[in-house]
Amino acid sequence: MPDNVLYYGDNLDILGRYVAEESVDLVYLDPPFNSNATYNVLFAEKNGTDSASQIKAFDDTWHWDEAAARAYDDVMRRGGKVADAMEAFHRLLGGNDMLAYLAMMAPRLVELRRVLKPTGSIYLHCDPTASHYLKVLMDAVFGKEMFRNEVVWKRTGAHSDAGRYGQNGDRVLFYTKGPKWTWNQLRAAHEAEYLSRFRHEDPDGRLWTDDNLTAKGLSGGGYEYEYKGVHSLWRVPSETMRRLDSHDRLHFTKRGGIRIKRYLDELEGVAVQSIWTDIPPINSQARERLGYQTQKPEALLERIISASSNEGDVVLDPFCGCGTAIVAAQRLNRRWIGIDITPLATNLIKYRLASTFDNVEYQVVGEPTTVQDAEKLAAENAFHFQYWALGLVGARPVEEKKGADRGIDGRRRFYDPNVKGNYASIMLSVKAGKTQAAHVRDLRGVVEREGAAIGVLITMQEPTGPMRSEAASAGFYESPWGRHPRIQILTLAELLTGKKIDCPATEGVDVTFKRAPKHVPAEGAQQTNFIDEQG
Repeated sequence: MPDNVLYYGDNLDILGRYVAEESVDLVYLDPPFNSNATYNVLFAEKNGTDSASQIKAFDDTWHWDEAAARAYDDVMRRGGKVADAMEAFHRLLGGNDMLAYLAMMAPRLVELRRVLKPTGSIYLHCDPTASHYLKVLMDAVFGKEMFRNEVVWKRTGAHSDAGRYGQNGDRVLFYTKGPKWTWNQLRAAHEAEYLSRFRHEDPDGRLWTDDNLTAKGLSGGGYEYEYKGVHSLWRVPSETMRRLDSHDRLHFTKRGGIRIKRYLDELEGVAVQSIWTDIPPINSQARERLGYQTQKPEALLERIISASSNEGDVVLDPFCGCGTAIVAAQRLNRRWIGIDITPLATNLIKYRLASTFDNVEYQVVGEPTTVQDAEKLAAENAFHFQYWALGLVGARPVEEKKGADRGIDGRRRFYDPNVKGNYASIMLSVKAGKTQAAHVRDLRGVVEREGAAIGVLITMQEPTGPMRSEAASAGFYESPWGRHPRIQILTLAELLTGKKIDCPATEGVDVTFKRAPKHVPAEGAQQTNFIDEQG
């Protein structure tokens, strides 16, 4: 298996075909789950008459239909604790979208357990709507004894939810494959209130505070004896007490007590707890914001990856979306595997990696590499074909309102100081079927209507003579970098052999995508590597 791989396809199929058993050190997944739907909609009973050949995560929703029923039946046929859990879910929930979601997640979690190393960990990110069901399902797959934490991440600031407490936190379920797992203890800075306690000062200027030495109220007992006239149940044995005293580490209070001195310059930091309030979400002004609706902050993934893997380990994200886990893994010198079912995501990840890192090496598997592959993709999913084709020329799909058809499939933008606002547009139309001169005329009309610089028609078939004549009649666009045909026709065969849009290509002039912050490697950074033996 290559070090870094980005797969396009259904993660259940990819995991089974490409990812070897016990080859992954850490799994992070944030599976989409109809985030805009209400509780009542999610639990509405369905009659199962809707049919779909495949449920895809791209839709950001899951439906109880023929595909979900087949997935449920497959889980039940395999038997075991996972089947027992699914049967209980079916009795409790009936046939609805929530059961469809769980039926699709169950075999994927089983595969993820298979690919994890014995010392591996898995973090499942979810919201409170499904977290309790997923917890039961994870118990069935990994074993309830392998549950380590439910992390609560404060996702937003305080807000009002009618009739209930403000719901501003996500859940992250942390499980391990076995009883020994990779663990790097992370520490965070102490709060200002705690630091303000260090107000005592030694003659040499060192600041300190005192802490309790008695063991009263602690489980496990203590050491009962008298030291310098003070009788108590102490946390340390008498020999340790004498050693602390000889090093001037005891504070004898005015009330006759004995406490230990703790120095500010020896403060190690507080161990990271299971409630995370110190990582802000991606807001509208964040430098790393790429416009992906469910994008998570890199700091969140860096914390997870730093705690549960070491440099050189393999990190897997089977629902990689805009690639935050991949970017965090690359930044922390881990190897990675990313899987997503839509070219819209894989295109964004490729651009994000290119704009963040210098010379990052990885392999892309599953995308069409021939015209025959493209024809197959177009037949299976027209939208995925369109997004993939736009990715070949570095364009973003245009989001239109439902029911609207303005003749635009994608857009690229580039810097041109001679146009108003300094940015010019390239409008793109993608056609998988038979094309004719009328399509070229329509594209020309879109370019004129939108005030765009260039129009590009991407077609599966070779353009006809009338199509070429219609394109040539549109003339040229003049830019500071030369003359460019105003209407261009590119076949997929040409694009697959490296042909590009004839447009300004000077370094830094293309602003189609929001550029991710550039990664600057830290000098002398080191990672502590070890396997936790205790759990």
